[in-house]
Amino acid sequence: MRADRLVATLLLMQARGQVTAAELARELEVSVATARRDLEALSAAGVPVYPQPGRGGGWSLLGGARTDLTGLTAPEAQALFLLAGPAASAAPEVRSALRKLVRALPGTFRADAEAAAEAVVIDHARWGEHAQSRPELVETVQTAVVRRRKVRFLYKNRERLVDPLGLVDKDAVWYLLADTEDGRRTFRVDRITDAVVTDLDAERPAGFDLAQEWERVVDEVERRRSGLSATVLIEARFLPVLRDRLGRHCVVDGAADDGRVRVRVTAPTALMIAQHLAGWGALVEVVGPESVRAELHRLGTELVRRNQPR
Repeated sequence: MRADRLVATLLLMQARGQVTAAELARELEVSVATARRDLEALSAAGVPVYPQPGRGGGWSLLGGARTDLTGLTAPEAQALFLLAGPAASAAPEVRSALRKLVRALPGTFRADAEAAAEAVVIDHARWGEHAQSRPELVETVQTAVVRRRKVRFLYKNRERLVDPLGLVDKDAVWYLLADTEDGRRTFRVDRITDAVVTDLDAERPAGFDLAQEWERVVDEVERRRSGLSATVLIEARFLPVLRDRLGRHCVVDGAADDGRVRVRVTAPTALMIAQHLAGWGALVEVVGPESVRAELHRLGTELVRRNQPR
């Protein structure tokens, strides 16, 4: 995955001082284009990585070859860990690389780098929606998380002062997990306005694990949203589209006798399941329960009656 390549790229440049995209591609077993994009991503994130044109050129870490990371400023170190951190919870290799990188950092940067590595979790399974753009206040809230500062903002017309614990990128929809005076809460970042990072120290529970806490949040939400399930048959070639639309609410149950795929679709009510499936027409068949079939029949009848050809 990309995060461990970014860490490996930086460590390789630390050891050699200068590399070409072709050399990096051979070392990391990726294409030259991928290696070049990784180098450009590090540079764009603020890590002091620069191209050296001409014969004998390549990409260099500012200051030449080093075995420590004293050439990184605190913001640059944070930028690197924010790039690499989200994958660490899923990849032991990335965790190992980050630990080694932390040990190489100057002590003054180490705490912020560790905080940055734990600031974001990525969850690719959507909740039936996809954001079109990154919320403007992600960077502000992320700064509060990394610096361990309370953040003040408006949310649903109510002012909040919270202890930010971490951010989750759920298929481009961003969430903030935070402790509040009312207990632990989850906020959609695109609904936050007027966010300000304060000078007040934020409290963080000992041993807090953002990835584990997000799993708990997801489990709780899924329990509330999955009060009813329907068994649906669909051709295998259409399954990826259905799963993309419904995310965690579409679970494969195996193959049907006629070659189609049997899936379980969940939602709080029979009407909501029927609404999810109505646009699929004859591409899907609801085996049960009967309540969902009845709602589909009712929706279909309404559509036919309301939309007769003129």
